[in-house]
Amino acid sequence: MNKLMMTAASAALLMMSGAASADDPAAAMALAQKNACLSCHGVDKKIVGPAYKDIARKYEGDKTAHARLVAKVKTGGKGVWGEIPMPPNPQVSAADTDKIISWILSLK
Repeated sequence: MNKLMMTAASAALLMMSGAASADDPAAAMALAQKNACLSCHGVDKKIVGPAYKDIARKYEGDKTAHARLVAKVKTGGKGVWGEIPMPPNPQVSAADTDKIISWILSLK
C-alpha cells in the first residue's frame, strides 16, 4: 500500500511539473526571451515565424503536438508555416524547450 501511494504521489508531481509553465506564463515567456525565441515569434503576431497563439490554435487537441514541437525546436523545420525555415536550436535545454512548448500550447 505504501509503495502504491508513493507511485501515485510521484505521478502527480510529474504531471504538475509539466503544467507549471502553463501556470506561470511570465516565467515561460522569460525562457522564450532568454533563448531568443521571441526574435522570430511573437505571442500575438507573426514576425519571421508564426505567432505563438496561431501555433496553439493549429495544434489544439493534437495529443502528439508537444513531442513534435519539442523535436522541431531542436532540429528545425520548414514548410509547415511557409517557405522560411526554422533553424535548429540545439542550445535550448530540454527543460526550457518543454516549458516553452507547454506554455505555447496553453495559449488561447
